[in-house]
Amino acid sequence: MRLNHLKKTPALSMAAAAALLLIAGCRQDMHNQPKMIPQRGSDFFADHRGARPQVLNTVARGQLDEDSYFSTGVIQGPNGYREEQNVMPFPATMEVLERGQERFNIYCTPCHSRVGNGLGEIVQRGYKPAANLHDQVRMSQPISHYFYVMTHGYGAMPDYSAQLTPEDRWAVAAYIRALQLSQAATTADVPAGAHVQSLKDLAAEEGHPDYAAPWMLPATAVQAYPPIKSEGIPAMAPAYPADPKIEIPASKPAPAAVK
Repeated sequence: MRLNHLKKTPALSMAAAAALLLIAGCRQDMHNQPKMIPQRGSDFFADHRGARPQVLNTVARGQLDEDSYFSTGVIQGPNGYREEQNVMPFPATMEVLERGQERFNIYCTPCHSRVGNGLGEIVQRGYKPAANLHDQVRMSQPISHYFYVMTHGYGAMPDYSAQLTPEDRWAVAAYIRALQLSQAATTADVPAGAHVQSLKDLAAEEGHPDYAAPWMLPATAVQAYPPIKSEGIPAMAPAYPADPKIEIPASKPAPAAVK
């Protein structure tokens, strides 16, 4: 009996030592560390709330009204399709137009140019000519179309939703409409009695180059449409044909109802 007890003693001693080491390692430092526990109070903040209020001007996930006209630029039409509208979701004040001009000059002019005729500086470096915002097709498009294109891109144009907030996209769309009105303005739009001076004459008086002349498309540009010889267009860009017309065949008449 004594011999068996002696043989078991070393094993028990080793088990006891391992248990002591395990207990010594189970300290409460990680459990008691200073941290915020959801839905619990806190002495760190003055209001003693661990859950902090939402940061001003931020939108939590799931709270953005992504289906609104402000966010999409389209509404559900009676025909079942989502339709663009010629309506701003907020007033186009002078502050909005100035903001739109600033954003347009930063992000849009490299392709569309300052006057929006599609002959920006990047065209001279081999990029396809951008849309002329003053041609018949673009002039007839509703204002939300520009917002939609900036959001999703169109053709060779990438989307600018990462660079422009929805507010800025609407501001740019409003400025495009103002730019179209300015480039298509005539002397009849000037108030009676106002002095109208030719831009070409004004440039000569100020000693500037004669930039008020038709702008030629550089030879390095990739032309989307073959150039045609026709009358000029606003901003004096070369004239281009409208987008190809899509012919939709007429629907077959519905069969007569069976009586």
